[in-house]
Amino acid sequence: MILHETGPALLRVAVGRLGRPLPPFDPGRWENHDSTIVGLVVLSLLYLYAVGPYRRRAGIAEHAGAWRIVSFFSGLAVAFFALNGPVHDLSDSYLFSVHMVQHLALTQLMPPLLLLGLPAFALRPLARPAWVRAVGEVLRRPGVAFALYSLTFSAWHLQPAYDLMMRNHNVHIATHVMFMVTAVIMWWPVLSPLPEYPRLSAPGAMVYLFLLSLPMMLVAALITLADGVLYPWYASAPRVWGLSALADQKLGGLIMWVPGGMFYWLVMSVVFFRWVAQEQRLDEAEAART
Repeated sequence: MILHETGPALLRVAVGRLGRPLPPFDPGRWENHDSTIVGLVVLSLLYLYAVGPYRRRAGIAEHAGAWRIVSFFSGLAVAFFALNGPVHDLSDSYLFSVHMVQHLALTQLMPPLLLLGLPAFALRPLARPAWVRAVGEVLRRPGVAFALYSLTFSAWHLQPAYDLMMRNHNVHIATHVMFMVTAVIMWWPVLSPLPEYPRLSAPGAMVYLFLLSLPMMLVAALITLADGVLYPWYASAPRVWGLSALADQKLGGLIMWVPGGMFYWLVMSVVFFRWVAQEQRLDEAEAART
């Protein structure tokens, strides 16, 4: 979207990427994007091959399990609904706040669901080449995973990077790919499917998740507490739900700040209670032996 100024009154008109005036948002309109659908179909076929024909040919007795399959395809469904239809249209042209929902879905929901859905036997052949193991040893380090994701996510929400992303569709696509890839790397130390690359201990995972929440919450605070509009891309778009550009921006910052930050605390709680339950079982087993 660009702003055209015409006439003595300098009439400002919102113009979409195709060069046509941006119409009011139509909630009934659904537009699919071929690149996302092709990518999701390819991932689906590769997954089904790995848990089906490949597993049988390799003589692997382990099964993926229904819950893993549901988890993986739920992750793909999150990506589909985040990158197509009304969510895409709203985030691309009308509302910064919906863009934040989209980004959180792609980085906080989709990657954990995919990782939880991947059985170790499906990934193990990919990790056999020496160069893959070498790269994996580096990327799985918590410090590296933290830095890659936090720098990527935070930097692209600052001006002028965000403005560049919104004005160039190819950059926008590349940014979403960067978010998703670095988010998978970020979640790996907590949810690694491969025993060869073990997960962090429960205390380590809780510290890691707490630290992950800090950079995003800092950027969110800067956005929420800003006195003026930081993202002119949305300033002259037709208003949706009566939200002004500044109110929409503050709402987006709050979405990143509160539910975005609290999501890490939710996962920390799950890790904590599972750790406590495991320790209790160990204590009970030790007591039974004595």
